[in-house]
Amino acid sequence: MEVSSGITASLQGRYASALYDLAREQDAVSTVEGDLEKLSAAIRESADLAALIRNPQVSREAAGKVVEGIAGLLGLAPLTKNFLGVLAGNRRLSALPDVVRAFSAIAAAARGEVTAEVTTAHPLDSAQLADLSAKLKEREGRDVKVKASVDPDILGGLVVRIGSTMIDSSIRTRLNSLAQAMKG
Repeated sequence: MEVSSGITASLQGRYASALYDLAREQDAVSTVEGDLEKLSAAIRESADLAALIRNPQVSREAAGKVVEGIAGLLGLAPLTKNFLGVLAGNRRLSALPDVVRAFSAIAAAARGEVTAEVTTAHPLDSAQLADLSAKLKEREGRDVKVKASVDPDILGGLVVRIGSTMIDSSIRTRLNSLAQAMKG
């Protein structure tokens, strides 16, 4: 498994790495990954939950009870629930979004996958996503998971980020380049 040492060197990376190792031992990597996605969605959708995990004044006991309740509501696996309990007990719930990102990166690397963050002006349909994924797989030489987002400000085209590489073929960038060339 090829994982950037930068991921596992951080506090969040160490938590993610430990969770990944436990999930792999229990053959539950995909289950935990799904649980973490559910949890991330819940944090994105609930301003109260997002504020709670960032609040350092919440006691360990209160954080533990909240985590237990959320785990029950979302139907999280015991391993994920216990992991959240550890984060709450260590007062590290604020690190949860970064732990989720690090876990996803570690799991993707273990599968030989890379994630491409693709930004377009309009939503892509499933055929376009499949086409784009195939082209990126051909370019990268490994499986590519496409994470699509929409930003109307780019006007057209797309922006692709894979790791530290960015491919910007947006209309906005082309217009900016043209404007710079015309200024002389």
